[in-house]
Amino acid sequence: MKVAITGATGFIGSALCRALAPHGHEVVAVDARRPADAQLQAAHALVHLAAIAHRHASRQQLDAVNVRLAEQMARVALAAGARFLFLSSVKVHGEESHEPFSERSPIKPQDAYGASKARAEDSLRAITGLRLTVIRPPLVYGPGVKANFLALLQAIARGWPLPLGSIRNRRNFIYVGNLVDAIVRCLDADDTYLVSDGEAVSTPQLCREIGSALGRPARLLSFPPALLPRKLTASLEIDDRAIRERLGWQPPFTRTQGLRATAQWHRAGSTGKAR
Repeated sequence: MKVAITGATGFIGSALCRALAPHGHEVVAVDARRPADAQLQAAHALVHLAAIAHRHASRQQLDAVNVRLAEQMARVALAAGARFLFLSSVKVHGEESHEPFSERSPIKPQDAYGASKARAEDSLRAITGLRLTVIRPPLVYGPGVKANFLALLQAIARGWPLPLGSIRNRRNFIYVGNLVDAIVRCLDADDTYLVSDGEAVSTPQLCREIGSALGRPARLLSFPPALLPRKLTASLEIDDRAIRERLGWQPPFTRTQGLRATAQWHRAGSTGKAR
């Protein structure tokens, strides 16, 4: 099938392009700055990945890109007869889970990014006739990762002591290879799905696993969790049984494999930044 992608050159988009090729799909990188009608001609699906994720973006910027651009591209997909697959975020449910989030959990975003994704979902569901699939991942890691996960990777690689040893939480993550595999599986699936690598892990255990992948043991110090930012100590756990049971999806990579691939990329300095 022909699959159009916005954000095709980004962290997730480039991995998705590589994942689609072995399935024989034709990939079209959509430039959202140009009229998309011709780019979507005969497309089976449009995967919308383009978004602003950084925390310093204004409400106006988030609305323009994460909400209005998504709605604009969805209407183009509708006119072309293509399915619209929207990459949302588990953050539409909030920043902290007291029980694992599922697709049925209340929509209660607690930051501007999560709120923009929730508004986008509402706008998309209001478009009559749109064939819509929504995927809500947690934090995505893998070769090319940036932001907080890259900072943690660098800190462990440099042997910096981290005050995370006393945290007792449960968090889910997803390796980019698993996420793009789920996207490919959802190209013909209606509904909304949460996805993850599988078993949740505590922050100290994640650090130890990153250290093992890097060949550099994580230096974790005991420190009162109450004195750390809540985002570091809170749980964010996912129940992703829906996609596994309805679509038969299983992540093709374990967390160990994902972390090893990420560590290998980091050691190679493939972006010139992860050193």
